[in-house]
Amino acid sequence: MYAALVVLVRLLGQRMLAGLSAFDLAAIIGIGSIMGRAALGEAPRLAGGVLALATLAACQLVTSRIRGWGARAITTRPVVLMAGPEVVERNLRRCRIARHELAGRLRQAGIRNTDEVAMAVLEPSGTISVVRRGEPVSPFLLDGVDGAELVPDAVRARTTA
Repeated sequence: MYAALVVLVRLLGQRMLAGLSAFDLAAIIGIGSIMGRAALGEAPRLAGGVLALATLAACQLVTSRIRGWGARAITTRPVVLMAGPEVVERNLRRCRIARHELAGRLRQAGIRNTDEVAMAVLEPSGTISVVRRGEPVSPFLLDGVDGAELVPDAVRARTTA
């Protein structure tokens, strides 16, 4: 079972183990369950367990392909929680993030004052990214982010057409 898992991780790529999405987490829980049952000699045994792992891997591959062209249907979009020093309360409520959770993440990022924040974004993986003021924020970093229009012009990079 261990060898089968190593092969699957090599086939699916390390992305499966980094920055877990809801689909990745579901696959890992399923893999753990299958491996645990097979290790204890319960159904599925080795052959059935390997088949079940291969089925999960196939589902994971299909999901990763769908994400490329159907991302809106199956994944959440990043959401602005802070635009400059201002907390976007409606997005905190929508994402069910408490102010103290946001404050904790700001402290972890070394923020001492909210004036240091260009933006804070809840990522699809559930982590909160904090971008400091200073260098302008590239439009690329705001692409597809809910609430990007709230980020102050003062922190945005100027684009030339």
